[in-house]
Amino acid sequence: MSAWQLMQGDTLIGELNEHGCDQPFFLAHFSPGPGWESVRPLFEAFAAVGGPDPDGSRFVSVVQPLQDLELVLVPVHGHEPPMRVLKDCMLRIDGNAARLRYYCVPA
Repeated sequence: MSAWQLMQGDTLIGELNEHGCDQPFFLAHFSPGPGWESVRPLFEAFAAVGGPDPDGSRFVSVVQPLQDLELVLVPVHGHEPPMRVLKDCMLRIDGNAARLRYYCVPA
């Protein structure tokens, strides 16, 4: 199972430890780090998005501030390259539960 550190620059936002899969998502336990409180409201808003959003404007209004943070998932064991959150992967954090989905990038 994989493990990652969620980073914003040199600040540790938290750690994710994979424990299972619910295709297309990998499931992970989330442990907050020193930088978590500064981004927590943005992840809570993202977790709360649901229901109809015909033009996608509600989704974009919640995701854009998260993208602007330029968060990166750095593998703890160094087996994979770092992933840019909401650019290379989708990451949702709700309490101590995280769901991660890799984006497919054409070769």
